[in-house]
Formats: sequence, structure tokens, C-alpha cells
Amino acid sequence: MKHRKLFALLTLFCCMVSLSAIVSACGDDDDPAPAGQTRGGSEASGDQIQRNAANAKTSLTVGSKNFTEQKVLGEIYAQALEAAGYKVSKSLDLGDEKTAQKALKQGEIDGYPEYTGTALLSLCGVSTDDIPKDPAMAFDETRSCFAKDKLTAFPPTPFTSSNEVAVTRATADRLKLQTISDLKGKDRDLTLYGSPECRQRTDCLLGLKQTYGLKFKKFTPVDIGLRHQVLDRGDDVVSIVFTTDPQNKREDFVLLEDDKGMFPPYNSTFVVRDELAQQAGKDLPAVLEKVQSGLTDEVMQELNARVDLDKEKPDAVAKAYLTESGLIGGS
Repeated sequence: MKHRKLFALLTLFCCMVSLSAIVSACGDDDDPAPAGQTRGGSEASGDQIQRNAANAKTSLTVGSKNFTEQKVLGEIYAQALEAAGYKVSKSLDLGDEKTAQKALKQGEIDGYPEYTGTALLSLCGVSTDDIPKDPAMAFDETRSCFAKDKLTAFPPTPFTSSNEVAVTRATADRLKLQTISDLKGKDRDLTLYGSPECRQRTDCLLGLKQTYGLKFKKFTPVDIGLRHQVLDRGDDVVSIVFTTDPQNKREDFVLLEDDKGMFPPYNSTFVVRDELAQQAGKDLPAVLEKVQSGLTDEVMQELNARVDLDKEKPDAVAKAYLTESGLIGGS
């Protein structure tokens, strides 16, 4: 069954978003939209991205990592910036965060979306215990870290896409699992699946060892696109998933509570080289702010569902989000 149009979610969320505080205020779903305003919270005329002919002097390549959410975000940014007049190319299958950062620093791409918690843990070398739990503080620290490498991190999205430890409902019931700590004493009979880099990340296998003292029977690297399918391999399986994965609700997976606060905030920030940020001018941050204001947890989950469950293409899903939000005109 096709997912309902994004308007159904945008009516519930995002009348106004304060990006600096990373919170959104919600209006009444039953109230009609004000004149000249879409149900997505964007004014059809005032908030529509305007093409600036001067931006054609700036060419940029938008990158992303190699999973659904990143590809959708990359398409949203690329299409929005193109609508503003920039000359845009795309490289939306870069691999993990270290690969994406290398491409950015070497000028192979000009910008890509990165998660604050991932940046601090994997790219900035901040220990799990030292990462701020407040999303705004985590972003400030991420921005300062990137600035050392002459990279500009723009204000982040309202949504956060956190790692989570997932099991099937049957496994949770059988082992009486509600929190990650509940795995203690049962871990030696369980196999943990995660992305290849999970082994050395403190927000993944390494952190589960250090923070929770867990020692799984084995760790099996798996392609990130298979992180949900592996849960069907038996009742001795644990997998690392994301909070914005639509499969969590559809398959009734149980996300174990991070009762020791191991996972940091994972709001997404669009990070670009300083040189590009200066060349692109004021239209770049303005476009990013408009694009991100509607990206709540629920909306991002819906966008992911359109790709993973409805089998739509990321570029089509991105275009639908931008048009239904009133940011670009339909065609």
C-alpha cells in the first residue's frame, strides 16, 4: 500500500521551527492553513525558493553517504540549491562518514549532510562520556570541530537519526528485554549485526562493550541496507538500526532503551568547505533553513518509507517533499 502523501504529516508538524533551539511548535491539524500558506508550513510565495541568476557563477557538488536517509537528504539539498540558481552536481553514494569527510576535504564534493553525534565520535575523537546530551550544545561542538578543518557546519535539522539497539518483539518477550542493560547475562548467546565500521565506534559495538559491558557471542558486519532483514534470522539476533527507519514500526521491532545514555544527539547538519560557503553567499544558508524547517522525525521517517517500503526513487521523494512544502513549483 502506498504511503499517504506527505501533506498528511506536514499538517501535523512544523508550523514554525526554531533551528537554533532545534525544536518545533505544532499547530492544530484541523485548522485551515492561512491564506497563501501551504499545509506544510511554508508560504507558497514568500517561502518558495527564488532563483538568483548570480548563483549560476557557483558550481557545487552535493554528496551523501550510502544509505536511504542520506540519499534523500542529498537529493533535497541538491534540488533546492539548483532551484536557487546554483550549478549542482551530485555524488550520493560515498560510503561511511570517514569516506565522505575525505571526499569533502579533498574537494571531490563541496558539501554533505552529517550527524552531530557521528561527527563528534568518529571524526572529532570526542569520547562518549564527553559528548553533550543537549542537541544545541552538541551542534556547537561539532561546528567548532569542523571549523578547525576549514569546514562550515550550518544549523541542523529538527529531526535526529539516532542509532538504536533493536530486537524482534518475540525476542524481547522471551528474554524480557526493555533496556540495553537487560541484555547483560544474555549477550553471550546473542549475535549483534551492524555496519562494518560499528566494530570500532563508541556509539556501536565498542560503546556497548565499554558502557554496558556486553560481550556478544559474535559480531557480524552487514550491509547497512540489510540492518532490518537480519532480525528475521532467528531469536538470537540483535541489530543496530536508526530511529527514523520506517521498518521499526511496520515490523514491530523493539528498540531497547538506552538507559545509560550512550547514544549522543544525531541531528543532521549540512557541512561544506569554507571556500564554497563564502563563494555561495547568503542564499546558501537561506535555502538550507527553508528546506530543513519541515524535516521532523515523523516527516523524515515518511520520506524514508517512500523509498524503502514504496520503492520510490530518492530523487522523486525529494522533489515531492519540496513541492508539497511549497518550496519549489510543481511540474
